[in-house]
Amino acid sequence: MKAAVLREVGKPLQIEDVQINKPGPREVLIRTKAAGLCHSDLHFMEGSYPHPLPAVLGHESAGVVEAVGSEVRTVKVGDHVITCLSAYCGHCESCLTGRLSLCVSPETKRDSGDEPRLTQNGAPLPQFLNLSSFAEYMLIHEHACVSIRKDMPLDRAALIGCSVMTGVGAAIHTSGVRPGETVAVIGCGGVGLSAINGAAIAGAGRIIAIDMFGAKDNLAREFGATDFIDASKTDAVKEVLEMTRGGVHHAFEAIGLSKTAEQAFNMLRRGGTANIIGMIPLGQNITLPGAAFLGEKRIQGSLMGSNRFPVDMPRLVDFYMSGKLKLDEMISQRIRLDQVNEGFDDMKKGGLARSVIVFD
Repeated sequence: MKAAVLREVGKPLQIEDVQINKPGPREVLIRTKAAGLCHSDLHFMEGSYPHPLPAVLGHESAGVVEAVGSEVRTVKVGDHVITCLSAYCGHCESCLTGRLSLCVSPETKRDSGDEPRLTQNGAPLPQFLNLSSFAEYMLIHEHACVSIRKDMPLDRAALIGCSVMTGVGAAIHTSGVRPGETVAVIGCGGVGLSAINGAAIAGAGRIIAIDMFGAKDNLAREFGATDFIDASKTDAVKEVLEMTRGGVHHAFEAIGLSKTAEQAFNMLRRGGTANIIGMIPLGQNITLPGAAFLGEKRIQGSLMGSNRFPVDMPRLVDFYMSGKLKLDEMISQRIRLDQVNEGFDDMKKGGLARSVIVFD
């Protein structure tokens, strides 16, 4: 099969032939139909986070089940599925306490003595984030995907697999936005727009979108923002504090920088919560004013929207089909697998929401 392989940090992906194994007892073979380009992939391509190389990247995807292992019970051949990088075992402490996204059990991967899921010319290729979806097929654990209704377009369903689940989940699950509360979202890419959408679904009274690109004003409002701040022209923290007369109940950092994480905390009102969704590069620290904690302000991380994806993702599909979840507006362009590098170049320019690879 054809796949986009990262061979060296800082270099473009290469479209190469890769071999894929047959499903083991708990595994599912999926024909990839769509895969979104996520900023997290770019972090690994640029070396902000390490990963064994060479590797097939990609982790935001949807497809059709081609084959299943002998013990698979959650999906069947022909099912349309969304994949999720936060594969779960189902019986560790995290899983049993309802925090599936924090599961790190090795049971969802193949043992070191087993044949690898992916190989190239006989050499094993490490699987990226349990998925490696920049490829024509994926071989994954059954608990890394969920079946969805077949009338859901798969190019839009793919977005739910990472950016949408991450943003909407951060608002609804991690921070627990309640009706009437105020929200600020820093960064209006796919994750940030989804956090805006999630806050709107939760009933937030005021949602302030913040971005360095003023052209994203109208797009942010389509997703539910009531206000927009062009951070290239003004002090965003000062603006938020003035607009809300003291700060927001919930702030969401969706870029992955220490500076914007600090800004998210500093624009809170007393008792507010800052949620760090973006992947801050290794080695970067944040500095916060200690006295601010006397006002019971909180800062916390959010991994994949604190999801329970087998339940959450089908519900998000229903939200889309009923018009509550915005996905059509998020797709800036649809591209082929061999255009993946151009897609990441466009991402680095900052003007797009999401590029999606569509497979034949």
